[in-house]
Amino acid sequence: MFSSSILLQILACAIYSNWWPMLSALMYVVVPMPCMFFGGGSTQFLISRDGGGWIDAAKFLTGASTVGSLAIPIILRHAGMIETGAMLIEFTSFFIFICTVMCFHRASLDDDW
Repeated sequence: MFSSSILLQILACAIYSNWWPMLSALMYVVVPMPCMFFGGGSTQFLISRDGGGWIDAAKFLTGASTVGSLAIPIILRHAGMIETGAMLIEFTSFFIFICTVMCFHRASLDDDW
């Protein structure tokens, strides 16, 4: 699923001969960083109510980078730098990426795997 998300990212750029949509691919690298640095590589902290300085910072950074992943194509489209089709392909890629993250989160919650 992750590979198809990246493929859609590349297609959004290649079909319209415009590589500006790859800015949102940078956010795909930024989204898991708070989990790796502050959560110990686990996604458990995202659903817990436990707080603390670093845990709250990780939740904020995860949310901000997720919103940034959606905002970048919208801003680029509003500025006229990308076509509407590229923006829609970016949204499809983001949806597949989020589904991948949710599947990973679900699998990491199950100890039977």
